[in-house]
Amino acid sequence: MMILPVSGLLMTPEVHYYFQKDYIERLTKEKAQQDEDVLFLIMKEDKTPEEMTAEDFYPVGLMGTVTEVESDGSISVQAKYRVDAEVLGYEDGKWDVSCSLRPDIADMDEQSREQAYKEVQGALLQFVDGFQWGIVARNYVLRWKNLEEMCVALSYQLGLSDEEKYAILAADSLSERYRLMEKAVYEFIEVSRVSADAQKAQTESNEKLYREDALKKQIAILQKELDEMHPESVTDVRKFEMKIQDAGMNETARREAEKVLNRMKQEGENSHEYGMLYDYLDFVTGLSWKKEEFRPIDLDRAEEILEEDHYGLKKIKERIIQQIASMELKKKQSGSILLFVGPPGTGKTSIGQSIARALDRKYVRISLGGIRDEAEIRGHRRTYIGAMPGRIMEGIRRSGVSNPVMVLDEVDKLTKAFDGDPSSALLEVLDPEQNSNFTDHYMNVPYDLSDVLFICTANTTDTIPEPLLNRMEVLNFQGYTETEKLQIAKKHLLPKALENAGLSETQLEVPDGLLRKIIADYTMEAGVRGLKKCLDALCRTAAVRLVRGAEAPVSIREEELKEVFDMHPIYHEKLQQPGTPGVVTGLAWTQAGGDILFIETMFTKGKGETLITGQLGDVMKESAQIAVSLVKFLFPDEEEQFEKNDLHIHVPEGAVPKDGPSAGITLTTALASLVTGHAVSPEWAMTGEVSLRGLVMPIGGLPEKLMAAVRAGVKKVFIPEENVRDLSDVADEVKEKLEIIPVRKVADVLKAVGILEG
Repeated sequence: MMILPVSGLLMTPEVHYYFQKDYIERLTKEKAQQDEDVLFLIMKEDKTPEEMTAEDFYPVGLMGTVTEVESDGSISVQAKYRVDAEVLGYEDGKWDVSCSLRPDIADMDEQSREQAYKEVQGALLQFVDGFQWGIVARNYVLRWKNLEEMCVALSYQLGLSDEEKYAILAADSLSERYRLMEKAVYEFIEVSRVSADAQKAQTESNEKLYREDALKKQIAILQKELDEMHPESVTDVRKFEMKIQDAGMNETARREAEKVLNRMKQEGENSHEYGMLYDYLDFVTGLSWKKEEFRPIDLDRAEEILEEDHYGLKKIKERIIQQIASMELKKKQSGSILLFVGPPGTGKTSIGQSIARALDRKYVRISLGGIRDEAEIRGHRRTYIGAMPGRIMEGIRRSGVSNPVMVLDEVDKLTKAFDGDPSSALLEVLDPEQNSNFTDHYMNVPYDLSDVLFICTANTTDTIPEPLLNRMEVLNFQGYTETEKLQIAKKHLLPKALENAGLSETQLEVPDGLLRKIIADYTMEAGVRGLKKCLDALCRTAAVRLVRGAEAPVSIREEELKEVFDMHPIYHEKLQQPGTPGVVTGLAWTQAGGDILFIETMFTKGKGETLITGQLGDVMKESAQIAVSLVKFLFPDEEEQFEKNDLHIHVPEGAVPKDGPSAGITLTTALASLVTGHAVSPEWAMTGEVSLRGLVMPIGGLPEKLMAAVRAGVKKVFIPEENVRDLSDVADEVKEKLEIIPVRKVADVLKAVGILEG
């Protein structure tokens, strides 16, 4: 008799089982023979023969007969009886088992068994009829002869545990065994029915969603065709739906826009909030949300554009080219925020336009002068009536792209107010670490500003808050020399002025001498803004003469300029001849450029008081006091003059406010000249701050001051020794016309002018 351990099958008597060859070989070395008896030992869990022990088997097994042996060694077995089996041991591939027949308790006749099977079969047939595969399943169900065959066939679908299967086999009572099998089949039917219902509901739900999506697509296609046929009848809601869909917004912005759109639908056109909702959607859908692809930059072409649009500014152009080159290498926006600082009319704003043209980008200019409300930068919250976006986002919308070149003009003219500081709002805008998620209060959703090339301009850095200034790289625009102004006028200003007046180059004759006269006598500036106005007036005058019949080319004489410009020539301080004790030529810096000034000192009878006139600021008054103390220290024998006389210090022009420490050396030299009676040549000028220790300290605005010295006819200039490094920013033609003497101490100056003996 062949002994075969088995596991995981629903074992019931009088049914066929099929075992593959590899399964038999794994558990026993015996080969089955036709009509051989087989004893099934029911394992509690699947193990190899070497691992099995007597405790691994259930006490009830099955006895059967081999009905068929396949050519590959697989067998079919007809189970017949239940047996009580006791495993005694396993050795050399053979099992030692003691077994005895386990009789059934016949408490259920054949008719009752047949009736029970028919009921279960009917329930199963009714269940399978509800499926497309029911016809195939029905044939299988009708083939089964009894409940045992049904349970064996469905054993893998019934989902019974090994313990539940063994309980069916071990039940001695036929009625109890049938009850357990019926329960297993009915539970299978109910579980399958619930799963089928759930799957059906899920399928119906999915079909509903698919149908809804299909209908929406059809509606969208039809609506699009209608909109194309009748664009004038497209509603605001429909228009914004399409714009939101095509805008490419980030997820946060899209949700906010859809929320506002839904509210707009609910409110209706007659609502008092409809206009506010419309304006918001019109703004956010008008922005460019999609990142622009980086365009390759032709560095040579960029350099040509900068040279073409602006004369001079060599260092500025070099720094711009460096930044553009870095952007080309990284294929994205990079580099510092550039701050162009310099006098008006020196090309700070217009060079931003050239950069935009060189990069082939849109150009936006935002004037910040006089802004005192933070909301002008960051926008107003929509809870306020008349709320508007900030100037930054308005500029982005105006440009129509997400990566324009944006010039923030007059950053130094931002002002604080009690309700906020606009310069603080600019910190986030200009910080590359933060501006990728800039949130305008009006929009209330983040917008990526990291691709915007920001360029700032200012006339001075003195009024720019330190945190804001630290985020920018300062590039100083020096004033133009007369030669540079002449070239700018010929290459840029005059052609534009002719074009604006409708003239050609052959209709107006403007010789270089006339241009030099205009530059010298009718403009007083570091830049060329006033020169542009003069050339515009010159061209308009020529246009009038041509219309009245004058022959081309029209020529305007120098003596006619006063009438053409309707102004007298500008008065420039001229050197006094000869020198006067107590009067010394100084150099000053103004926002309009450099200029010379005369420090005038005089003793009058009095009680040792000091009178200072000329609208001097506190810093300049302090410089005057330091100068008095220094002269008393350097010339102790002359101290009696200060005690018996009143000292009057005056700086013309009296109507023009003046301040700053750079006149310290001029004040000291003027007082030394006064007390010693030694006149200083007016062709010698000087600039520098002084300390009580007698040191000459560095100053700013040196290029502009030296240009003013050349214009006034000065021959020799004394500058602080530490300012020698700034001479690289001074035009060569200016340095060629001046003898520049660096000094470290006040005594060095006084010795050079002959007041102190060497």
